Amino acid sequence: MFQYTCLNPIANVGLDLLTADYNKVDELKDAQAVLVRSAAMHDLDLPEGLLAVARAGAGVNNIPLEKCADAGVVVFNTPGANANGVKELVFAGMLLAARDITGGIDWVKSEQTNADIAKAAEKQKKAFAGTEIAGKKLGVIGLGAIGVKVANAALDMDMEVYGYDPYISVNAAWNLSSTVKYVASVEDIYKECDYITIHVPLLDSTKKMINKEAIDMMKPTTVILNFARDLLVDEEAVVAALAEGKIHKYVSDFPNPTTAGKAGCIVTPHIGASTEESEDNCAVMAVKEIRDFLENGNITHSVNYPDCNMGACETAARVLILHKNIKGMISRYTAILGDAGINISNMTNKSKGDYACALLDLDAPVDAEVAGKLADVEGVLKVRVVK
Repeated sequence: MFQYTCLNPIANVGLDLLTADYNKVDELKDAQAVLVRSAAMHDLDLPEGLLAVARAGAGVNNIPLEKCADAGVVVFNTPGANANGVKELVFAGMLLAARDITGGIDWVKSEQTNADIAKAAEKQKKAFAGTEIAGKKLGVIGLGAIGVKVANAALDMDMEVYGYDPYISVNAAWNLSSTVKYVASVEDIYKECDYITIHVPLLDSTKKMINKEAIDMMKPTTVILNFARDLLVDEEAVVAALAEGKIHKYVSDFPNPTTAGKAGCIVTPHIGASTEESEDNCAVMAVKEIRDFLENGNITHSVNYPDCNMGACETAARVLILHKNIKGMISRYTAILGDAGINISNMTNKSKGDYACALLDLDAPVDAEVAGKLADVEGVLKVRVVK
């Protein structure tokens, strides 16, 4: 029986995938697995028995990744599950910036008691005129699940699309239309594009990557769209640039005192993934990741450990070892198992930065004594006897 808890409401379509072998508990201290959306976990104590955290969404800034990794807790996210919902809001943002739709709606509300509103509208509508996005240049920074969808869809809207991502995956490259103009320098996007949308993870290297220097390269008609993370953009520099007429609009899904209500800023209340479909997709993916990990020891879409997958175990036993990425670890494991007379029938060992995992299928069961010896190896963070 596996114990799990939810720190936020998780869509039932995902929770319904949990079998009778899973029991929901109210307290984190009793859980082996956690399902979370936006709840902050940085100040929470990680219980000894916690094995996994699954974020029903892509961003993991609310989760202490290194703290979890050091405790042998694997953190998952759900890349691509909410991509279509975010993609659609990006286009809504572009249209809101291109045409004064909200201004027109507000005017209609203000004239609701005017019996001649239709006639008045014909005179007033020129005040809300805008431009079309067809024929404009769109720069997409970051060609992951969301960025690729935005880029491909923009082509269908007759936009000229530039893409930038020095770390583009093979899968993303296959899915990206060949019509997208792939550029090697992000400066080309800053200089050339009418609309710039950013879809990269928040890292030390990407924090405030759209800053004053980047803005100084842009055209005064440029619209910046940020539906990824607010800290990717130096928003104080953006507000100053808007006031000086150096850019046209800033569209963000992250309300804060810097941008809320400021001239030229169109800010939505973090609703990029707030669709029934996105929430369902995220919940389903998160639950499937948790189940495969707890039941088989497989790691898919982890953000603090490498992905490691050997399918279902068909041998007598399977052991998962989470450890520091240091030399000589595998030889120590094989020595301990060899001394115990246990043969390794199959294994895989993967590393990611400072952390690594080893998944071993064995021809004989592993008792508590052998598991304890494996856990005592210097650099081992957690040992799980999966089967």
